Parts: sequence; C-alpha cells; structure tokens
Amino acid sequence: MEKLVTLCKDSYKEFSKVKVITALAMLGAISLVIASYRIDIGPFIRITFSGIPNQIAYYLFGPIVGGVFGGAMDILAFIMKPTGGYLPGFTLSAILRGILYGVFFYKKKMTFRRILVAELIVIIICNLFLGTLWLNIYYGKAFFAILPMRALKNIIQWPINSFLLFSIVKMLEKSGVIRMIKSEN
Repeated sequence: MEKLVTLCKDSYKEFSKVKVITALAMLGAISLVIASYRIDIGPFIRITFSGIPNQIAYYLFGPIVGGVFGGAMDILAFIMKPTGGYLPGFTLSAILRGILYGVFFYKKKMTFRRILVAELIVIIICNLFLGTLWLNIYYGKAFFAILPMRALKNIIQWPINSFLLFSIVKMLEKSGVIRMIKSEN
C-alpha cells in the first residue's frame, strides 16, 4: 500500500514539469488523429488503436497523470467526433483505465508479460464489465446480450494491442525518446 501511495505522489509531481505537459499534448494529438481512423462494427463494437499513445503517457507519467489524461482524452475525442449523446460513465472508465495502466507501468520495466497482464485486467474491468454496463444503460440492450460479441472482440485485440504497445515502447526506448522525455532537464 505504501508503494502505491508513493507511486501516486510521484505521478502527481509530474504535473509540475513543462516537459510532461508538452509530451502529453503531443501524445494526445497523436491519439486524436488515430481515433479518427476507426472501424465501427455496429453500435457495440469499435476497433481503434488510439489507446496506444495514451498507454505511453500512462507508462511515462503514472496513475494520477494517467487518470486525468485518460478522462481529458475521452472528453476531447467525444467533442471532436460525437457519436450520440455524452455518457459520463465512459469518461469514468477512461479515468480508471489510465489509473490501472499507470499503476502497472509507471517506473517499471516494460515486459511483454506485464503488458499482457495489464491489458487483461483493463479488458475485464473497463471494457467488458464497465463498458458493457454503459452501453446497456445508453442503448437499453440487455447486458448479457451484448457481452459475448464484446468479449470476442477484446480477446482478439488483446494480443494485438499488447504486441503493438510492447514493440512501440521498445522502439521508443531504443531510439532514446523515452529517456529524453523522462530526463529532468
């Protein structure tokens, strides 16, 4: 528990750095551009890779920054391309997603196994349970009627998203971009 509190305090301190705010702005812009290229398969299934830049932000800056960034990106994405009415539950899920990834990734070595575990936990809590609940509330469709197709989509995307994140982070580490962003100067 003490480690979690320290992790959150360190993440909160990241907000005071101009380099962090600049990096978040760039990652947010990349995420919004990628989000405009999505595949909608009916009202309940959407395939997009806009979460990758967000996950990089969660990795670099932790759970507190991750939660704020995730919520802000959800609201900005809705403003840029609204699909129906606004439901705050989706923003709550985005905040929780940022916190969870931040706890798993911040100040830790990025291994493929760590990414797989983090992805699975986020899929179960945020995508399958909460996401399906919000869709149930929004559309009035039965929770268990839409859950199977959402589960199938998430199972298929789980290794794909994990591999993409792992590859991109390793490439950014190898090129020195991660070190440059994390440096204190």
